[in-house]
Amino acid sequence: MTSGLTPEEMELAQAVRRFADGELAAGALERAHSSDYPWDVARKLAEMGMLGITFPEENGGVGGTLMDAVITIQELAMVCPKSADVVQAGNFGPIRTFAEFATPAQKERWMPDLLAGKKLISLGMSEPDAGSAVTELKTSAREDGNGYIINGSKVFSTHSPHADLFLIYVRFGPGTNGIGSVLVERGTPGFTIGQPAPFMSGEEWCPLYFEDCRIPAENLLLGPGGFKKQISGFNVERIGNASRALALGRHAYEVARRHVTERSQFGRPLCEFQGLQWKFADMVVKLESAQMLLYRAARDGDANGLPSAFNTAVAKLACNEAGFDVANEALQAMGAYGYSTESLVEYCVKRTRGWQIAGGSLEMLKNRIAEHVFERRFSQRPS
Repeated sequence: MTSGLTPEEMELAQAVRRFADGELAAGALERAHSSDYPWDVARKLAEMGMLGITFPEENGGVGGTLMDAVITIQELAMVCPKSADVVQAGNFGPIRTFAEFATPAQKERWMPDLLAGKKLISLGMSEPDAGSAVTELKTSAREDGNGYIINGSKVFSTHSPHADLFLIYVRFGPGTNGIGSVLVERGTPGFTIGQPAPFMSGEEWCPLYFEDCRIPAENLLLGPGGFKKQISGFNVERIGNASRALALGRHAYEVARRHVTERSQFGRPLCEFQGLQWKFADMVVKLESAQMLLYRAARDGDANGLPSAFNTAVAKLACNEAGFDVANEALQAMGAYGYSTESLVEYCVKRTRGWQIAGGSLEMLKNRIAEHVFERRFSQRPS
């Protein structure tokens, strides 16, 4: 993963790996298979400055680059995949939207605990009838005196069983321009968090219900017309998704490479069989190709403030496919050892499969890429 890095970036990668080897290697398997959030790891990472890497120092962040965040996620994931999720939660997704658009008072109230690894923020975006077509969301926000009344529901919210603060996409009025967002705290009257349900990976989510949930006016994040600002942040979100997908594919690759080097069958090491040699040749080509596309998207973001939609769509598509394909082939190369929960390889397969859906499905990404190719918009809605 050091190919294409500057000397300073290589130094960062080496420092993160030393930290991960010393502090996170022990217990990596148990963390991966636990549905609990690793708060102890979150505090360690916060102390090392790995939360808020790209946020300005005046917001409590480190003032680093997207490349710094990508490198940190990938190096941690090579040792402890679950710890990479913590860095994701502290740099991408709703916390980044919050860091960019929250008022000074909102940042003063919530940012310190979020960046200290003491609290989590979760995104309420998807609804039972609004997934990829997010602009069809129905959860409403009605102005009422010095506050807002929220009604509706959300599904598939990452970290929802553990979050203290929720960034909720809401509809203030009709059309795309009627969409914005609010901040809702756990325990707010009228806000109910349902029972946890597991994804295939073992990660859990809770349905969120709002029934005449009243929030104060100061909990408004972006009012009507804020949707386009919010959704622009998904280009950065996709870089975090792509980083983890690729890193877990590489993690599985390295485990399997060691396995086929050390294990013998029919009187010789597995790596001497041409069928497996070709598998690993294909794996490394996919990993290296996707890595360069990921770096391109991250450097584009660092140079221009936000990465382009095209570069992030290409990077996420390549990293999602490479991560899953490589992890799946690594499992196959290891046989029952890879399929067993005694190895992190099967975990990598399940996690990388989920990222082909989250943050923009592969099919939606291909739509965006095709629009760039043909320089026109292709509406997916009925004419």
